[in-house]
Amino acid sequence: MVLLKGITMTAVRETTSIKLDKHTKEEAKKIFAQLGISMGDAVNMFLTQVTLSKGIPFEIKIPNDETKSVMKDILKDKNIEKFNLDELKTNETFSS
Repeated sequence: MVLLKGITMTAVRETTSIKLDKHTKEEAKKIFAQLGISMGDAVNMFLTQVTLSKGIPFEIKIPNDETKSVMKDILKDKNIEKFNLDELKTNETFSS
């Protein structure tokens, strides 16, 4: 049931089928379980936000040319410098 400005309405549920990335779905389900909601609840929340905001409820950007170039290089295993986490932690360039 949905309460909207003092009016109680019963939400009509509909079954649908969507294709999802298996790993992402399983990881999301773990998070939803911690939140005490189902996959269906989460999808309904997302769709509600889409309708309220009249668009995707988070920012989506098309990468600029530099980012596209870097992404292509990564896929080709080009211009990738090997490092470890300890180096990043001690590198003053990255510390605040």
